[in-house]
Amino acid sequence: MKKYVLALALTVVSLCSWGANRPSKVYLFGFAASFNDSTVYFTEIQEIDSAYIDSRTKFLYSRENYSYQLRDHLTAQGAKNPTCITCFALKRKDIDKKYARLRKKYANGIFLIKEVKQPGFRYQAIKPDE
Repeated sequence: MKKYVLALALTVVSLCSWGANRPSKVYLFGFAASFNDSTVYFTEIQEIDSAYIDSRTKFLYSRENYSYQLRDHLTAQGAKNPTCITCFALKRKDIDKKYARLRKKYANGIFLIKEVKQPGFRYQAIKPDE
């Protein structure tokens, strides 16, 4: 009996982890600001076909590393100490809403908005550690 329970538990655990390792299409954009000046940066909304989403939490795997990609790009372009975030969604209309909402917060004339356009910057998909 114990063998059957153990086999069932291993099957459930392997199925849960299998779902987290499947690439999915996601839409994402980056935002960066510095506490030293009033310049903010927005990337274009980008589509990545091979991003990994945790099947249980629906959270983008290694999201902080996507933000580091943007930070490294902006630093190489001369930005000083940018603080970067990456927003994502599984549906285009959802990311459009997030983008518009964040953009509206900074379009008040106080901030200088700079666009980070492709092909100058493009997110690279990050694979989970096996």
